[in-house]
Amino acid sequence: MMTWGNTSDSVCSLDGGSEPEVFFTACTSFFDKVKESTDERTDFCKRELSVGAIEQKIKEYNVQLNSNLHMMVSKGGLYTGFIKVHFQLVRPVSLPSAQEGDHQAARRTKRRTSFYLPKDAAKHLHISSQTRVLDVIEALLNKFTVVDNPAKFALFERTERQSQVYMRKLSGDECPLYLRLCAGPSEKVLSLVLKENETGEINWDAFSFPELCNFLRILQREEEEHVRQIVKRYALTRERMKQAMARITSPA
Repeated sequence: MMTWGNTSDSVCSLDGGSEPEVFFTACTSFFDKVKESTDERTDFCKRELSVGAIEQKIKEYNVQLNSNLHMMVSKGGLYTGFIKVHFQLVRPVSLPSAQEGDHQAARRTKRRTSFYLPKDAAKHLHISSQTRVLDVIEALLNKFTVVDNPAKFALFERTERQSQVYMRKLSGDECPLYLRLCAGPSEKVLSLVLKENETGEINWDAFSFPELCNFLRILQREEEEHVRQIVKRYALTRERMKQAMARITSPA
């Protein structure tokens, strides 16, 4: 089974220097009791911050950190920092075949490999305050050479309030680093989750021919395994019945 490493990567940087590489284990679990909310927004995301307020927020943010994933501010209020994205994907993702070198060309080729992403996978990204949700999704897919259409994924903010968990789908033009700065470093206050972009009924026409073929192969393997288990169970039951009948009919 293929897995992804949990490291940190840079999407954009102001100073052009080398970024620290961070290894971590994702321990965050998702509660069964999750309430989807699209109209409720946290108060700290509703207001714009002045340059002075941003500098003060960044100082307070960095003081609370227990790692070296600090935010850095430059002139004009532009700043950079790290966000951590958790993956909560139900369907498999598609990778180019081992022979395919060009990532963009791989999105058009028929040679693809599909696999399920581990549910505890997570990723750190280094971004700027101008990096938007669509850029984050693209960066995550490109990093792991996932060739699925970015429109099939969505970024959600997860918040906990009064023992309730709320999930809100972020719009494509929102800036995740701004949300992270306003919320502070605590993931209980706010965490970011990559999920499938559920729009109701599945539109199979939106999938490419190679993707549909991959889905059919996965379903076929699952069906064949299910059939093997049934045949094995019935064969075992038949053998036990024969042994019981032999004991009954055998002379004392």
